Amino acid sequence: MVFPQPDMTAFPELAMPPRVLLGPGPSMVDPRVLRAMATPLVGHLDPAFIQLMDRTKELLRYTFQTANDLTLPISGTGTAAMEAAVANMVEPGDSVLVCINGYFGMRLAEMAQRYGGDVETIRVPWGDVFDAAAVKAALDQRPAQVVMIVHGETSSGAAQPIAEIAQVVHEQGGVLIVDTVASLAGVPVLVDAWDIDVCYSGAQKCLSCPPGASPITLGARAVEKLEKRATPVANWYLDLTLLRTYWGTARAYHHTAPISTNYAFYEALRLVAEEGLEARWARHRRTAESLWSGLADLDLTLHVAPDYRLASLTTVRIPAGLDEAAIRTRLLADYNVEIAGGLGELKGQVWRVGLMGYSARQENVTLLLGALRNLIR
Repeated sequence: MVFPQPDMTAFPELAMPPRVLLGPGPSMVDPRVLRAMATPLVGHLDPAFIQLMDRTKELLRYTFQTANDLTLPISGTGTAAMEAAVANMVEPGDSVLVCINGYFGMRLAEMAQRYGGDVETIRVPWGDVFDAAAVKAALDQRPAQVVMIVHGETSSGAAQPIAEIAQVVHEQGGVLIVDTVASLAGVPVLVDAWDIDVCYSGAQKCLSCPPGASPITLGARAVEKLEKRATPVANWYLDLTLLRTYWGTARAYHHTAPISTNYAFYEALRLVAEEGLEARWARHRRTAESLWSGLADLDLTLHVAPDYRLASLTTVRIPAGLDEAAIRTRLLADYNVEIAGGLGELKGQVWRVGLMGYSARQENVTLLLGALRNLIR
């Protein structure tokens, strides 16, 4: 039996609305990145694509501010890079400490447990950050082979200081994994200067690329731990001992890379290098401060203290009596502007406003503030 041919009137040609994406991701995409995706396909082992891979790694090292050889994009969303970090570093029975100050710290802890880690957590309220003394106290009580922390917590808008925490982790012999999904290329991320062992991110936030290629980099301590594993990496697809043979000089077949996604990712990295990281960080900070000032003029308060506020993602406290979901619905329907509500402990308490990559422009700040002024007056 053959199913009847579908009635094509029920399946119109794609016609997505022109949204202004000011949520926690994805961000808006530079037209140059979109054009790159229309480049004709080549094979994933074509000499031209291999050359593109080498150039991508070089630009990615600049973006991470690292000289690490094992630096590459995982074929998958930011969560794939997160799982790659956990799967490659955590063996069954490994002692793991996860620092949780938001939703994505919780996700790291769950992943580590699934890979057999002996997981303990320390916590601060969502929107707060850890100091090195708190991490040291936890490690003095129980040393950990792997410590995990989120640099830019998308659920709360908090920017976590890293360098001193890396020092205390290394003093007791651990490997530090840092999540920079919401921060890489939007605020300073200095892998080598901060002595981070494993750092990963996503393409769809401050890099302003469609999701699907997610960067990760491993330093010497992490590579040594990877190479001394007593058991194979439990996730075959994300096994960096295999992936580095594809992205390294061997060029051994591992999987069919998403060619068009890699085109887009390469062009997004070119845009980062063309603008320059310091200029890009300054642009994100400038647009964030403009937003913060405008929100204050509307008598709206922010969830995170100024010293630890993430420039790429702002959490706005919801005034009493305001229907936050209704405002977001009106923003989308009347202004084509997308922002997000809170996650987890902050659900119903905050809006999350992203000014990331190509979205971090003054005209978007002006549009959002004007729309909010009309909707909440």
